Amino acid sequence: METKSQFKDKSVWRKKPMYLFEQDIQKSELKRVLGKWSLTAIGIGAIIGGGIFVLTGTAAHYHAGPALALSFVIAGIGCIFAALCYGEFAAMLPVEGSAYAYAYGTIGELFAWAIGWGLILEYAMGAMTVAVSWSGYFNKLVHLFGIDIPFWLRNDPVSAANYAQLNGLPDPGFALNLPAFLIVWLVTYILIKGIKEAANTNNIIVVLKVAAVIFVILVGVFYVRAANWEPFIPAPELIPGEDGKPHEAYGWGGIVSGASAIFFAYIGFDAVSTQAGEAINPRKDMPFAIITSLLVCTVLYILVSLVLTGMINYKDIVGDALKAPVAYAFDAVGQGWAVFIITAAATVGLISVMLVMMLGQTRVFLGMAKDGLLPGFFREIHPTFKTPWKSTLLVGTVVSTIAAFTPISVLGDMTSFGTLFAFAMVCLAVWILRRRDPDRERPFRAPALNIIAPLGIIVNTILILNLSGLAQKLALVWLILGMVVYFLYGRRHSKLNDL
Repeated sequence: METKSQFKDKSVWRKKPMYLFEQDIQKSELKRVLGKWSLTAIGIGAIIGGGIFVLTGTAAHYHAGPALALSFVIAGIGCIFAALCYGEFAAMLPVEGSAYAYAYGTIGELFAWAIGWGLILEYAMGAMTVAVSWSGYFNKLVHLFGIDIPFWLRNDPVSAANYAQLNGLPDPGFALNLPAFLIVWLVTYILIKGIKEAANTNNIIVVLKVAAVIFVILVGVFYVRAANWEPFIPAPELIPGEDGKPHEAYGWGGIVSGASAIFFAYIGFDAVSTQAGEAINPRKDMPFAIITSLLVCTVLYILVSLVLTGMINYKDIVGDALKAPVAYAFDAVGQGWAVFIITAAATVGLISVMLVMMLGQTRVFLGMAKDGLLPGFFREIHPTFKTPWKSTLLVGTVVSTIAAFTPISVLGDMTSFGTLFAFAMVCLAVWILRRRDPDRERPFRAPALNIIAPLGIIVNTILILNLSGLAQKLALVWLILGMVVYFLYGRRHSKLNDL
């Protein structure tokens, strides 16, 4: 039995003792209402969204060509390694905080802080990216009904200025993405009302968008032209990138960079692990939900990417087609009726992605605040709704504001960095703990860990190195800022100081 006297370490590598985790589980004020399939739906709800409906076009045109399916395979492999490691940790430490909590109990406080800070980046940027993606599909949906929102009210300032220049319009001077701003506040309201309401909303939306993805596959396959897949792996060539500067695309290098570009499509299964405090049987159900949601979505992604690149040539995915490639593909083959279904499903479906991203964000804050590494503001639970309402309001404010004024390309890569960093660190943490404490009870054990963990670290690190240079620089600034916050506040207020 662990006692307080065992934990006098004051270094930045001190670990949170297991008895404190057990106390957190027993004292949790959150409602335990999520079963196995609700957790799985949360994973699928987060994974299927902006990536499959938006980034497939970008990755095919600028990176991999028809071999986009292989990019999804590579990204999926990196994810399955991380998912197995997440599953082991989630069953062993079923507490709020996801990978942050796992690292705190195994490697040390500074390492845990770095992961938590990375998760904040992942979930916040993820919610912002999806809000902007939602706005794009919403604008397309209302356009189908003859309604056009002024361009300066549906774009961030940079995108609005570019739109004005391309269309010979005067610079608007002021612009904001109003639909993105408003949808974030709708999601914020749902999250404050309660986890059961959020989960029920998510379950309904997941059914709708999974049906839409299956619709794309089953109907789209009849319009596939094999000629669009030839050559399946195009020879490498220099093409103008999203920023207008030339970069090398296609070939195996393009497949790997494509995997980095669409990695955003896979974020979400790790959000399941942030729901431990609200799971009915977390030790058993969370590993199931994490792995099941990832496998289901990987298969669907590979099939959709094959159908998309078979319906239209990857070089034709330009301009507005990049914002809604799946809908564009059906339009291009003369099936305009299907565009209504796909656009409506994407518009509704992206809401659940935002919901899960912001839900995960507040639960990471909650875990870090309970440990004293963040102010008590982040752990205050609403007396009626039993949700961390103050931090949810803060997240809603920040996400809505940045989504209204920032281009989507920057947000997407920043999200991928936070995710890949957390995945690599979880693989490392579970590997270290298996060696340090092999006899600890593990309700779920990742198979062949000595192979899976190193491969997970390697694959996710390679994908980080293939992100844009701007994203890497901004992420480095974010991590440095995190270290400053830790040493000025977190270390001094850590509850481990009281042991």
